[in-house]
Amino acid sequence: MKKLVFALCASAVLLVTLATTAEAAPDYEGRKKCGSCHRSQLESWEKTAHAKAMDSLAPKAKAAAKTKARLDPNKDYRQDVDCVGCHATGFDHEGGFDPKAPNKYLTGVGCESCHGAGSDYRLLHRKAGQAFEKKQQTMPRQQLVEAGQEFGFEERCNACHLNYEGSPWKGAKKPYTPFTPKVDARYHFDYARAVRNDQAMHEHFKLDKVFTGPPVPSFHEEFQSKATPGVKGRED
Repeated sequence: MKKLVFALCASAVLLVTLATTAEAAPDYEGRKKCGSCHRSQLESWEKTAHAKAMDSLAPKAKAAAKTKARLDPNKDYRQDVDCVGCHATGFDHEGGFDPKAPNKYLTGVGCESCHGAGSDYRLLHRKAGQAFEKKQQTMPRQQLVEAGQEFGFEERCNACHLNYEGSPWKGAKKPYTPFTPKVDARYHFDYARAVRNDQAMHEHFKLDKVFTGPPVPSFHEEFQSKATPGVKGRED
């Protein structure tokens, strides 16, 4: 009887372990991995305000704005857990930014801040790219979604830009951002306008038609109609 109970317990533990492994969320990897193929996008992003987001938390940086928002302009906020989530990539998630051991490839609002943790879908991108080059074979975007890639960026943007007390965004919760439209009108956030601002996001380059089907961002065709060819990198 004891052996049977032990066997049943061991089986239950194994099933729980397998289920946990199967449902494990993908890890954040950092922009170096993304930029190894999307070099032009990375170089364009490096010139944006999102790339420099962590720098704004340093002492004396953006002093006037901090003072207006009732923050101490001389304080170093780069390890403040109430701040870094909107100034780094993947904070408080597996593989994401850790203020106690900062990874330079996760500082700033990087690729995975918008596109989701990339450990799983990045491998699909590489596999699909190789199949497209050899056989013109395409892959459904839904496979990327299942691997953790995000195509509905608005909620990810709202999570920082509209996360203030009294916000019209229903997802707002503590810790709130102190930079609100009441403090300064420039903090009013319009997603449709922001996503079209290359100085905030990055320039969009012509993509190979490797992936097909839904979901497709509402602005995809518009951006691609104006896009220029980019310089591709190569997987390490």
